[in-house]
Amino acid sequence: MERKTGKTPPRVVFAGNILLDVVKQIDVWPTQGRLASILGQQRACGGSACNTGVFLKTLDPSFEVCACGKVGADENGDWLRVFLQGRGLDVSRVRRTDAAPTSYTDVMSVVGTGERTFFHARGANALFTPEDIDLDALDCDLFHLGYLLLLDSLDAPDAAYGTVAARLLHDVQARGIPTSVDLVSEQSDRFARIVRPALKYCDHLVVNEIEGEQATGLSCRDAAGNVSVEALRRIAEALLALGVRRSVTLHCPEMGVTLTADGTFAAVGSLELPSGWIKGSVGAGDAFCAGMLHAIVTGAAPADGLALASACAAANLAAEDSVSGARSLAETRALLARFPSRKI
Repeated sequence: MERKTGKTPPRVVFAGNILLDVVKQIDVWPTQGRLASILGQQRACGGSACNTGVFLKTLDPSFEVCACGKVGADENGDWLRVFLQGRGLDVSRVRRTDAAPTSYTDVMSVVGTGERTFFHARGANALFTPEDIDLDALDCDLFHLGYLLLLDSLDAPDAAYGTVAARLLHDVQARGIPTSVDLVSEQSDRFARIVRPALKYCDHLVVNEIEGEQATGLSCRDAAGNVSVEALRRIAEALLALGVRRSVTLHCPEMGVTLTADGTFAAVGSLELPSGWIKGSVGAGDAFCAGMLHAIVTGAAPADGLALASACAAANLAAEDSVSGARSLAETRALLARFPSRKI
């Protein structure tokens, strides 16, 4: 995981989904036609550019973090820009549009389990295009794009590259900037059509096991639902074969694994958290991604990156929204000493 551009301080651009999460804590997930009680509600930032960007900036304030996306010319969009700026992010690349409202998600989070369900309105995110980015002025150590499958204009077909997102990633790489990609866990048949073209221009892929399965057609769990290190490695190998250039990281509740293009492989168990620790799981994957991207940019070993990413996910689980659990690097690493890792 060699850092190439050597800028000081390190700079990461997070492009893609910027939205408002309305997180509602519910007592139970109801069957159709039944009632659940809303026990609490918070407004929070959401989406890859917000969640992963804020987590990384909180983790290591020495990083310059820039959010790049599109919001509506409305109160929600203004709130998000002010929030991100207040957390130390550069919002000069967050565009405003009158053509659509700011994207939002109603997040239903079950108290006690942390399991969540999302009801999403695409809004302005659907209008985000490469023209909103100003590639010629792009100057960073890493360009992170998320989430494919939830950015309509970037997911659109492109005659030469397969998708507009694939063309964008190619153009970023052509400027000497490494790229990383995250996906959304969507139940659909669109993975081969939309995700695979982008993998050819992706240096680092950080996704969960469900997304890895859907992108490759391989399964990582047996009939009893158990996941294995070997099965995750096979999925990572398949993703490298599909075009990912430098590293593939897969994460699931039990563990995280990384496979690099030179054959280096690491697997680290998730932290075993005490009863009552988990308040919510909104943005846990984004928190994990932030830890892994920190390792990629700083050149840390894959196993160290997975350990940090696991601690970031654990920190996230202690809060009900996507970013309130973010902690400093020292505080996050302290969780590794506080809690044991799951045996894998």
